[in-house]
Amino acid sequence: MAINETKIKAILGDYLGEEDLRQATVQSQEQHISLMEYLFNEKALAKDLLGQVWAEYFGLPYTDLNTHFPSREQRERIPIKIAQKFRIVFCGETAAGVTIATDSPERFGSEVVLRELFPKAKAINLSFSLSEDIDEVLRQYRKPLETRFSQIIQKQQHIAPEILDEIFSDALGYKASDIHFEPTLQEVVVRFRVDGILQEAGRLPREYYENILNRVKVQSRLRIDEHFAAQDGALHYEKDGQVVDIRTSIVPTVEGEKIVLRILASYVRYLSLESLGVSESNRIIFEEAIHKPFGMVLVTGPTGSGKTTTLYTLLKMINHPEVNITTIEDPVEYRVEGANQIQVNEETNLTFSQGLRSIVRQDPDIILVGEIRDRETAEISVNAALTGHLLLSTFHANDASTALPRLFEMGIEPFLLASTINVIVAQRLARRICEHCRTSVMLSDRPDLVRERAVFESVFNKESPLVFYGKGCEACSYSGYKGRIALFECLRMTPEMQILLLRSPSKREIWQLAEQEGTESLFVDGMKKVKEGLTTIEEVLRVVEIPEHFRH
Repeated sequence: MAINETKIKAILGDYLGEEDLRQATVQSQEQHISLMEYLFNEKALAKDLLGQVWAEYFGLPYTDLNTHFPSREQRERIPIKIAQKFRIVFCGETAAGVTIATDSPERFGSEVVLRELFPKAKAINLSFSLSEDIDEVLRQYRKPLETRFSQIIQKQQHIAPEILDEIFSDALGYKASDIHFEPTLQEVVVRFRVDGILQEAGRLPREYYENILNRVKVQSRLRIDEHFAAQDGALHYEKDGQVVDIRTSIVPTVEGEKIVLRILASYVRYLSLESLGVSESNRIIFEEAIHKPFGMVLVTGPTGSGKTTTLYTLLKMINHPEVNITTIEDPVEYRVEGANQIQVNEETNLTFSQGLRSIVRQDPDIILVGEIRDRETAEISVNAALTGHLLLSTFHANDASTALPRLFEMGIEPFLLASTINVIVAQRLARRICEHCRTSVMLSDRPDLVRERAVFESVFNKESPLVFYGKGCEACSYSGYKGRIALFECLRMTPEMQILLLRSPSKREIWQLAEQEGTESLFVDGMKKVKEGLTTIEEVLRVVEIPEHFRH
């Protein structure tokens, strides 16, 4: 669709200041994307305001499908094939006519089809809705996976490829991070990890699993005659112009070979600190750290806590043509235009430490190390940060103050860390409350949340706080949650902290000083997000421990 940028800018003048609009225009040109795509990616305008801008552009009213999500009966007023072809959704009907939402009002032929579908309607009223909201409604048309499995099996043709296609398509629709194939004696359980939680997606007869397993192995370039050793590989899934990288892991179990497929997200270039959930105070700390000419930015947390996504979001902010960025990763999860990305390969002795030695000789300005795992990698990383490079990496530690003693134990001298660390960030991922079914309640009206109420009051000192939760709806599969948000803890290397480090302090001493200097713990950042209505108390307590001084 060709966009009239002049017309868009004229409309945006009512929503953005002149300078903000000018900067957005410059940034969009540098990134070779449209102005509206840039505003959407950077969350420069609220989602509903972006919808309003597009609606004005097309001369239509705006329908926010988050607040007007169609029921099953409403959806079925338009057959699935027509809804998908023309990207149209039934929104409602009154004496004045029917209202149809679309993100593609310029598509030829939809009005003729709609008149055939609703011959008695007084008028067909089009409205505009954002593409991601239209996609969410269209996804609800899909039948359960097991029903589709049965239909594929009945045809007795292309069973393995079609079953895998349905599984991949659903996993992408649900924004799953992992797909599990778990063989049992008579069937195979398929599960998706969505927003950090595993949920069953469907089951298929065991007799068809071998063909599916072999297809995955062939596509991942693994040995199909190996059944008793673990194998790792990668495959690409392509459909409707979308290419997704998938990491394959196969391990033998007593019931057969289990497959886990990690879907490597392609949306990192659309992420911003705001979309990750970084508060204004932490955003300032992040930006100061990455705009220093040298030093280390460490992101800590357990596996699956979003560390790599945070690093790439930071990398995106400093990725300019005038700097040389080189990364070494295992695996390379995100492709970044303008960066030189190296994949660790143990078979050729291309380890993190060996690769990092070579990178330093490649005249880099910015280095990203996927993970600091050992003393040698830590020493080279500190050296690189000392000699004029900005180095970003992840590190396994429970929180920011634990990372420093762990580095001491690796043999890194405290005075070197005091000179090189810019910031240490700890993070966790909590589920977001579903926007479609979010509602509020007084904590005093939830007798099942006595402990949570006591925790909330200890942080905010309120007698009867108002909190939010998701009631559960079709859009969130009745879980009450949709999407995730990160909780952060940012420990800055201040002059006082540098002096303290020279004494090889304990975790407790480091945290006491950090807290005195204004560092907020993961728990406090999480509770603030509860107060803002982004997540729930239960969800924060699921991923973060309550600090000792808040327990009484």
